[in-house]
Amino acid sequence: MELKNFSLVAKNKGVLNRLLKWVNLRPEESDRTLLMFAFYTITSIGLRWSEDSTVALFLDQYGAKSLPWIYIASAALGSVLVFFYSWLQKIFPLRLVIVAIAPFMFVPLILLPFGLQVSPFQVISIFLLRLWVDAFYIVNDLNTSIAANQLFNIREIKRTYPLISSGILVADVLSGFSLPLLLLFVGLHNVIVPFAASFIVLGTLILWYLTHNYRQAFPNTPQRLISTTPRSTKSRLTGSVKRYALLLFAFFALLQVMGILIDFQYLTQLKLNYNDKQIASFLGIFGGITGLCELTMQWFISSRLLERSGVFVAVATLPASVIVLIPIVIPILGLFVVIQGQNFFWGLVIIKFLDELLRYTFVASSGPLLFQPIPAKIRSRVQTFSSGVAEAFGAGTAGVVILVTLWLCTRFLPINGHDLILLLLTAIAGMICLGVIWLLQKGYVELLVSSAEQGQISASNIDLPLFKQVVVKTLSEKSTEADKRSCIELLSQFDLQGAAEVLASMLVKLSPDLQKCSLEVMQAAGANAAYLPEVRTLAQQENLTPEVFALSLRYIWLAEQHPDLGKLEEYLHPQENSLIRGTAAALLLRQGTPMQKVAAMHTLRKMLTHKLELERMNGVKVLREAVYLQALRIHIPNLLQDDSLRVRHAVLEMIVANQLEEYYSALLTGLCYKSTRTTAMLALVQLENEALPMLLSLATNIYKPDVVRMYAWRTIGQIPTLEAMDILWQQLEIFRGKSRDCILRTLLKRQQKEEIISLVDGLYQNKVETLIEQELSFLGEIYAAYIDFKTQGEISAAYINFKRQNTLEKTQMNQKLITILSLVERALLELEIDVKERLMMLLKLIYSQDNIQAAAFNLRSESALNLARGLEILEHTVNLPSKSVLVNIFDRRSQEEKLQHLVSKGMAEYQEMGLSDRTRRLISLGNLLSDWCLACCFHFAQVAYIPLTIPEIIATLRHPTGFVREAAIAYLSVVSPRVLLELLPQLKNDPHPLVVAQVKKLMVDGSPI
Repeated sequence: MELKNFSLVAKNKGVLNRLLKWVNLRPEESDRTLLMFAFYTITSIGLRWSEDSTVALFLDQYGAKSLPWIYIASAALGSVLVFFYSWLQKIFPLRLVIVAIAPFMFVPLILLPFGLQVSPFQVISIFLLRLWVDAFYIVNDLNTSIAANQLFNIREIKRTYPLISSGILVADVLSGFSLPLLLLFVGLHNVIVPFAASFIVLGTLILWYLTHNYRQAFPNTPQRLISTTPRSTKSRLTGSVKRYALLLFAFFALLQVMGILIDFQYLTQLKLNYNDKQIASFLGIFGGITGLCELTMQWFISSRLLERSGVFVAVATLPASVIVLIPIVIPILGLFVVIQGQNFFWGLVIIKFLDELLRYTFVASSGPLLFQPIPAKIRSRVQTFSSGVAEAFGAGTAGVVILVTLWLCTRFLPINGHDLILLLLTAIAGMICLGVIWLLQKGYVELLVSSAEQGQISASNIDLPLFKQVVVKTLSEKSTEADKRSCIELLSQFDLQGAAEVLASMLVKLSPDLQKCSLEVMQAAGANAAYLPEVRTLAQQENLTPEVFALSLRYIWLAEQHPDLGKLEEYLHPQENSLIRGTAAALLLRQGTPMQKVAAMHTLRKMLTHKLELERMNGVKVLREAVYLQALRIHIPNLLQDDSLRVRHAVLEMIVANQLEEYYSALLTGLCYKSTRTTAMLALVQLENEALPMLLSLATNIYKPDVVRMYAWRTIGQIPTLEAMDILWQQLEIFRGKSRDCILRTLLKRQQKEEIISLVDGLYQNKVETLIEQELSFLGEIYAAYIDFKTQGEISAAYINFKRQNTLEKTQMNQKLITILSLVERALLELEIDVKERLMMLLKLIYSQDNIQAAAFNLRSESALNLARGLEILEHTVNLPSKSVLVNIFDRRSQEEKLQHLVSKGMAEYQEMGLSDRTRRLISLGNLLSDWCLACCFHFAQVAYIPLTIPEIIATLRHPTGFVREAAIAYLSVVSPRVLLELLPQLKNDPHPLVVAQVKKLMVDGSPI
């Protein structure tokens, strides 16, 4: 039975995984995505029922001619509500605003229907209902977008938001086909309350559960407490970003104008052909059919169109289709006939269907991509401005246009003449929109190029076909060398094969530096015979630089299937440039005959041993491309010791390129010296997992200099493999103190580089929480020691002085003891600061780095106001069982209060100890203490004559830090001189000059110091 159940579970799990893969979701994203989808769908069903019923009531009461006033009023109210929503985020926590906004917006929809029952208020209630439902849509869409942005990072949202946004399409289907049934049973006036109300309340409950279950993703602190940037330094819209933002505003406003013009004509004809209940039923069925088509388009066509044709083709489909369709339907619908028939109505239904279909599929899917070139710091502000204010502005503008058109037509044109005018205005708006899209494309390109060096874009958030066109255009025009190089480098990162295709046709037109860069990119993509004509044309040009000719030569002979190797021998003559000569020799070593290989070997040997630095460096460079080094390996040790730094750099790169395992130790040696460190790090990163054992051995060797170990950890962090990450996490749990700090900084840099907001949903949160508790427990030891030294220090000094007989000796000893006690206390306080910094780094792993950095910045301030702000941020950001302890630790409280709080929470124990026991306790902590704190403990043990165990003394004598060993020797010189005299011969060879000087003095004096 158990096996059957297990099989069933495994089968269901496999089906679930396949389903998630089909919709492009990952298991860790599925819960959040489905909850957001459920919230958006259920809320949209309630809104759609409310909209269709209020539209029917409004048309019945006011008629279609009053719709422009609704558009204008809705624009004004929508703008006010967008600004009000933004203001609420500054006053209240985002989590509260997101959950409470829907119930707040729905309260008028509950109260206003009661006005429908009272004759004096019926007219105004219907108007306000229609107006408020439109405003509710704006706020609900903005709320959904912000909630999704909080729950998902930039990579996740691309997978999840298309599914979430399709919730409104599902709502169209479900609400559309269910509304006629509701009207049959409850009537038009009873749809909003209780049915629409129930769905919106249910959607709110789902959102509340979502924000509660993932509360760490929603800041529990108002924006005014989190923001630490002065007003004068905040990012502003300037230059190309400002122009692009204004174009986006115009684009979304024009789309809204087109939609409102079409909607007005559609609803006008609907009113002329149906009564109120029929209007509601028609709207429901129309919405259901449209929703089914939109879902099909969204799931099966939109992504493919975006991938193949690009974002600007997708967004242009709507205005282009409307422009093409209107001239077609004008003669078919007989618009010049005075009395319109059903054909005009169904023609408008077709236009409305097309508008809805393209607006909520292609445009909705493409819209977010238009904001990606904008810097992240101001992207959300521009998006709110464009999606909220621009659409409201467009609706208001369309309302004014309709009113003016109706007034002019009433006075100067025959009846129904406004239909033709409004359709023509719709087509004009579409043509202007296409012009804006063309300008947007140019601005999009400029921002992409300017963002390239800042790392703000990636292959997943740009329009690749468009960007290839941009590269060709940029390389052809009179752009700066820096812009052209940025284009080439960026395209090579996103599409290496596509880059080779683009660059091959541009080689002859480029400058020498760009030719060199382009050939390197083409070779990285692999030598391709298809591009041989272009490369040969380049190689035949006069005045080519040696670098470009050498690269062309290499590309031609690698791409040809049967190259004429005899021509290569011509380039082996000494009068040829060393780079060309070396390239030819390396190619002959790869493909030549035995005699040609001997000649090539001789040429390269002369270059590697040449007196000129350039000859040696070029010789090493071409060895990176050689397949067999053969006898040339014997020159590598000498080259590693070369006087020229550039030669040594080239040798390190060559070792990696040829995978010379016997010389990998040279890479680690290069890591130890500042002059070769950067090159060695890059070389080791290229080895990826192969370098991990060597780097781990170096990083964990406590006898290596701290700076070398630090760079070893950093190099591990730069290796882009899961194994490197696993090693960092494993060692994070093993090491304490400075090593843990290095690993934490490495992890945080890796996290920043990969644009990970936090590891809240990762596998490592429990580990981080355990490490935080571990550090808090260690803080308990620090506070206990500080309190004991503080309270018993004077008593201990008085007791030791009492045992001394000589008055002068008492005075000297008393001063020395007091000095060392103060050093111990200060070392403990410095150790507390180190642990606090470590706690902040641990918190950054599981929470937003911006939030924790803002908290840390304020907590370091001397201002009481800033401290309070930092504690408030910390309290509302952190969501751990130990949150209250952390807040107490970072507050300016006494060590006694902090220790008491730790003890009360069960994270530490305290029992008062004598200074002898407390000192031994501290020394037993070993590597948890800082080096200076450990040295101070030994100095105190020396003056206080505290007996220590032999293992503790021996371990300290082997400590990697010189002044700690010096403290242990000083302790032995007082407590056990005889043992020290036996150890002195072994200690005289210590690598630290402080210890050597101390040992020499002891050997000369022969007595304790």
